[in-house]
Amino acid sequence: MANKNRLRESRADTTINTTAKQQESELIKALYKVDEYLKDRFAKRITLTHAKQWYLKDIISELRPYFPNIDLHHHFEKSHIRPDGGILGIKSVKDNTLTYPILISEVKNQGTNDIRAREGKPKQAKGNAIERLGKNLIGLRTALLRESIFPFVCFGYGCDFEETSSILDRISTMAMFGKLNKIYLHNEEDGRFNRGSFYFRAEKWKVDEMFDIMKDIAERAVLYYFSKYREDYFTDSSD
Repeated sequence: MANKNRLRESRADTTINTTAKQQESELIKALYKVDEYLKDRFAKRITLTHAKQWYLKDIISELRPYFPNIDLHHHFEKSHIRPDGGILGIKSVKDNTLTYPILISEVKNQGTNDIRAREGKPKQAKGNAIERLGKNLIGLRTALLRESIFPFVCFGYGCDFEETSSILDRISTMAMFGKLNKIYLHNEEDGRFNRGSFYFRAEKWKVDEMFDIMKDIAERAVLYYFSKYREDYFTDSSD
């Protein structure tokens, strides 16, 4: 695995898209490390891709061949889903019409009552930042119905997610009643439970903690695609 200096030098050629306006969050720093790890792990066997958003028109275009008898509709050409960490995927050398996501990542912070208590201020009602995650989940789960994995992870932190908070059951509901702080990559019960992974606690997540989880999801997702489509579907045999 690359050390910090190597990682910093490699960012000039990184797959991860960032802009000058975007500060590097802890999630993005972890994503850089995943990018570097996968390049080392699979060498020339994969070509990584990264998109900041997934347009609804493209999701529907990819779903239609798999579900020709289902109505699929959107209203506007520019409507999209934009996860905090974007969509990290691998590129097929034989079919460029599909997206092959290996890691879709989000990070959410919610809760200020701990700060207010230190300042001697009264408690406020718990926030609803996490509720906005639900829309993305519906779209992303639908987009991946053609596969048997859901390589999604969300990291949440803040006092609203402490162990005694009822907000945790809102997260459990979004996780299709799966356990929190556990990886669910492969779908269960013939695909009816495509849960994803939800890591929530009061303390802020560190880069290396997120990296370990994200790396595991992404690496196993690559191996899933290799198993389903064969490795030469993603590897240029002329190399």
